[in-house]
Amino acid sequence: MSPRARKGRTVRARRAAALRRRRRANDRLIVLLVAAALAVALMVAVVNWLLAHWWILVVIGALAVLAGGGWFYQRRQAARWEAVRVRGLRYGLDQLDALHHTQFEDAVRELMRRDGCPNAVRVGGGGDLGADVKATDPYGRRWVIQCKHRRAGLAGSAVGTPDLQVLNGTARQIHGADVAVIVTNGRVTAPAVAFAEQQRLHVVDRHTLAAWASGSRPLWELLRAVPPPRRPTALS
Repeated sequence: MSPRARKGRTVRARRAAALRRRRRANDRLIVLLVAAALAVALMVAVVNWLLAHWWILVVIGALAVLAGGGWFYQRRQAARWEAVRVRGLRYGLDQLDALHHTQFEDAVRELMRRDGCPNAVRVGGGGDLGADVKATDPYGRRWVIQCKHRRAGLAGSAVGTPDLQVLNGTARQIHGADVAVIVTNGRVTAPAVAFAEQQRLHVVDRHTLAAWASGSRPLWELLRAVPPPRRPTALS
C-alpha cells in the first residue's frame, strides 16, 4: 500500500471514530432529555394528584407535627429523668469497692456531675498522664482527679508518695488544674498525706469518699484550702 493510500485510510478511520463519538454523545443527550422529560411529567402528575387530594397533605403535615412533638416530649422527659437520677445519685462504700477500676472512674465522674459539673469527663487509660477525671465546677475551677481503686478497700495496698508525685508533676503543668485531687477507696500513707499538703494537692481517702458519695456535700466543701472561685456565680 502506497503512503498516500495509508494516509487516506488513516484519515477515514479518524473521521469514522469521530462520527461514532458524536453519535454516542447524541444518544446520551437524547437519553438524558427523555429522562428529564419523564421526571418533569411525573412531578407534574404528582402535584396535580396532590392538588386533587389536598387532604392527604393535611394528614401528612399533622402526622409530621405529631411525630416531632412526640420526639421533643421524649427528649425532654429523658432530660428530666436524667436530672432526677443525677441529683439522687448515691454510692455506698461496698458498692464502690465492688467496681472495676474503670467503673470507679465513671462513678467519680458521675459524682462530679451530680455536684454541678456537667462537663465532667473520664479520660483515664493508657497515657492519661495522671488524670482520670477532669471537670470544671460551678465556680470556674478546673479539677483534675487521679483515681486509685482497691478491690480490697482498706485491706488493699495504700496510696503512697509516688502516686502523689505523678499527680503533682502533671496536674497543673500539663492539664491546667486549679484543684489536683487523688481519690481512693483505700488507705493513704502518712508520708503521702504530708507530701500532698506541701504541694497543695488534695487527698480524698476512704472516709472522705464515704461522705462525698453519700451525697452529704459537694467535694469542694469537704476539702480544705480549695482555691477561691475563678469567677462570680449564683453560688458564690
